[in-house]
Amino acid sequence: MSTTSPGSQERRRAAGLFDIRLVIALLFVIYGVVLTLMGVNPAPEAIEQAAGVNINLWSGIGMLVFAALLGIWVYLRPVRVPEEFESGSESTD
Repeated sequence: MSTTSPGSQERRRAAGLFDIRLVIALLFVIYGVVLTLMGVNPAPEAIEQAAGVNINLWSGIGMLVFAALLGIWVYLRPVRVPEEFESGSESTD
């Protein structure tokens, strides 16, 4: 049986929302989607300038893969707030 109160569960979820890995993953998703969409229909000058490689498409796909890996990491290893900090914040001196 769990000894945690509903309030402590909410605080743990709130702490997880501000996990830097999640923020970075969301930024990579945004930039990855933009680059992938730009790479779907590239200008011939852009391909020529990048030595024949559709760099926007490949960079966007790479960013989306990296964001997915960060998301998996956040899901598998969530932030855990130590109990001493939870109980210490409710006491008054």
